[in-house]
Amino acid sequence: MKQNLLHRLSPRSSVFSLAIAALMSAGTLFAGSDVKIEKTAPHKFELRVDGQPFFANGVGGYNNLPMLKKMGGNCFRTWGIESLEERIDGKPLLDYAESLGLKVVVGIWIGHERHGFDYTDEKQLRKQRKDVENAVRKYKDHPAILMWGLGNEMEGPISDGSEIRIWKELNRLAKIVKDEDPDHPVMTVIAGIGGHKVKNIIEYYPEIDVLGVNAYASAPGVGGGLVEQGWEKPFMLTEFGPSGHWEVGHTSWGAPIEPTSREKAASYFATQKRVIEEGQGLCLGSFAFLWSHKQETTATWYGMFLPSGEKLGSVDAMSYAWNGEFPDNRSPKLISLSSPADQKRVKRNSVQKAQVEVRDAEGDPLKIEWVVTAESTDRQTGGDHETTPPSFPNLIKRNGGESVEFRAPSKSGPYRLFVYIRDNAGGAATANFPFYVE
Repeated sequence: MKQNLLHRLSPRSSVFSLAIAALMSAGTLFAGSDVKIEKTAPHKFELRVDGQPFFANGVGGYNNLPMLKKMGGNCFRTWGIESLEERIDGKPLLDYAESLGLKVVVGIWIGHERHGFDYTDEKQLRKQRKDVENAVRKYKDHPAILMWGLGNEMEGPISDGSEIRIWKELNRLAKIVKDEDPDHPVMTVIAGIGGHKVKNIIEYYPEIDVLGVNAYASAPGVGGGLVEQGWEKPFMLTEFGPSGHWEVGHTSWGAPIEPTSREKAASYFATQKRVIEEGQGLCLGSFAFLWSHKQETTATWYGMFLPSGEKLGSVDAMSYAWNGEFPDNRSPKLISLSSPADQKRVKRNSVQKAQVEVRDAEGDPLKIEWVVTAESTDRQTGGDHETTPPSFPNLIKRNGGESVEFRAPSKSGPYRLFVYIRDNAGGAATANFPFYVE
């Protein structure tokens, strides 16, 4: 470690002074946290940071980290090592996290075959191994690091886990990480626990310390499912939130029906509560998805914030789950969204109506915005980047706040009507429904 080098130098030597200056200017003069996993009983584990118990109340992403801390969160996860080079308030991400008292599961992106990575190409494998080694060597001593997130769904989101070549290579990569940094556990994240994934990880990936599982509607059953499949190490729920767009009802033309922000908030809270209660003692923590916003199926399906920055009810729900208290100002509560056009086929250029019922716990004045958009046609898998579909503000004809008249587009095809409700204190609610223009 860097500290050992300094201890061998005389404090009066010019070499010592130069070493101190170089390390401070590089932001690398750290005493890394000691993170251990202790087995306390059969199928029961405890994560310890510098000797103290630590249960990860986490999120995916690093938008608005002061709010995460205020709400009772204590850590977050990233997906690629390049995230650590980002600066917030002039500080590198790890330094910023440390200043807030937050821990980080540092993601190291591992190649996906669907993106062109070839697990039979020795040249690609050697480069990836070297990249992993260099990443760990560069950051391993930072005190904000909780553990390494070695890969995310690299088996593919619809894989049954039969790709033994991937698990074998991950085992080799984990060994590289541990040789370089024995002070932090290694976690690898998979998409659900179906198929042969757990069985093959047990057999071909023994170096893994923690299994990360991304799951949505099935999230509460992850702990029990792992035990049934013979898993004997700890796990973390590394993504959870509303039911996924593949897990909900669809219209006759195939459009998924998105839950409202109120329904999503209930899902976040229920999953967090049940995964702890039913995690069979294997669970070391969870990460709500997504502590930001993104276009995936729609602009609002997975984000816990609007693109304009307001928090949604899912943030309030996690605050209550983490510390037993709602924030001082709660997001508006969307009671219902109704319209004769909801999930229906309508005529071109026809005038339609919709209305929303909403309440605000503090009685804040509310601003209500209605937006017609095209249905997304850029559907990707595994959270890959999607383009945002166009919106048509000129189709909103009469906005009466909680009610609206809008004109159906003149071009046939699938569309959605969104409603956004914002208070004057950084809170919001949202809902939408699909409709089809014949």
